[in-house]
Amino acid sequence: MNNNNYPDNNQSIAIEGVASVDESAITGESAPVIRESGGDRSSVTGGTRVLSNWLKVKITAIPGETFPDRMIHLVEGAKRQKTPNEIALTILIPFSAQTRMSWVNLAGNEIRKGVADAIEKYLHNLGETLPSKVREIVEDIAKKGGTPLVVIEGATALGVIYLKDVIKGGIRERFAQLRRMGIKTIMITGDNPITAAAIAAEAGVDDFLAEATPETKLKLIREYQEEGHLVAMTGDGTNDAPALAQADVGVAMNSGTQAAKEAGNMVDLDSNPTKLIEVVETGKQLLITRGSLTTFSIANDVAKYFAIIPAIFITSYPVLGALNIMKLAAPQSAILSAVIFNALIIIALVPLALRGIAYKPLGAEVIIRRNMLIYGLGGLIAPFAGIKLINMLLALLGLS
Repeated sequence: MNNNNYPDNNQSIAIEGVASVDESAITGESAPVIRESGGDRSSVTGGTRVLSNWLKVKITAIPGETFPDRMIHLVEGAKRQKTPNEIALTILIPFSAQTRMSWVNLAGNEIRKGVADAIEKYLHNLGETLPSKVREIVEDIAKKGGTPLVVIEGATALGVIYLKDVIKGGIRERFAQLRRMGIKTIMITGDNPITAAAIAAEAGVDDFLAEATPETKLKLIREYQEEGHLVAMTGDGTNDAPALAQADVGVAMNSGTQAAKEAGNMVDLDSNPTKLIEVVETGKQLLITRGSLTTFSIANDVAKYFAIIPAIFITSYPVLGALNIMKLAAPQSAILSAVIFNALIIIALVPLALRGIAYKPLGAEVIIRRNMLIYGLGGLIAPFAGIKLINMLLALLGLS
């Protein structure tokens, strides 16, 4: 064996030479060892590597009984004990949007936990009904905006679990802000209609969809899209993934499942559903800025034509002199004034384009009318005044 050669996958004995051998693949130790013929350092194991010098080895192991072979047999014969969680998963059926309850069978005891209507349906199949007292508790919890989960063992009701979503502070004001922006908010939940109505009223959303499944979420979004609406969706669960993928803008929560993150267009690192406000404001600001600058540019060009066209064609078409309403001194100074003004206005508009035009939650008609007045009319008037002033300055300097 020379440097960087490997011995056959058999137990071997060095019969000639001395070498530094890397046995980290076998022992896990990174430091190399010395192997040499004779003595107690002559044993060479298959799978090790000679780092320096050379060795001549003799294969002594029987095929199939080498060190790697023995390790493989040991691993194949080993059986890891299941953890308590793995054992629980084999006997526990988790809650799903379809069954709307979870269950576990232990030592002959059938324990079920789920929403009231799912438990009632299960009991009905057993020929039993849910006690009226339990129904009253369920209804009372739902009216308070909580989620009641009934627990039964066999056909016997054990109790009702009261779950309550904590409404974040300021969420009502945030939804009101969305409403002022012209955005309708709809809460989609798997809760029963009574609970959903209570939460919707507390949060201040415009509408809600109760007892929602992945299919009904998807259907609702498609219905709004068919009506011509742009739909944004926020969600964090695997059951939200189809709706997030269908929505025009899908915002997945950072605290959500991987399926939701992959289905959405973006991931909210703060896991705040009302982050849509910032998303909409940023998008509208970009659109308004682009529209305003385009309006100003078109109006600006129209005004400059009254300086450039007469200057270029007045010799051939004297009648075009009527367009020289700014009474510019000479054709040369008119063109020069327009070029200088154009260079100055570009410099002035760069900061505005980088900063963006501030968005205010106003109606579309109000925003368009406001921008047409400022950037349309302003873009028409500014060049007339600017070019005229520059032309007067050029004439004063004797450059016209």
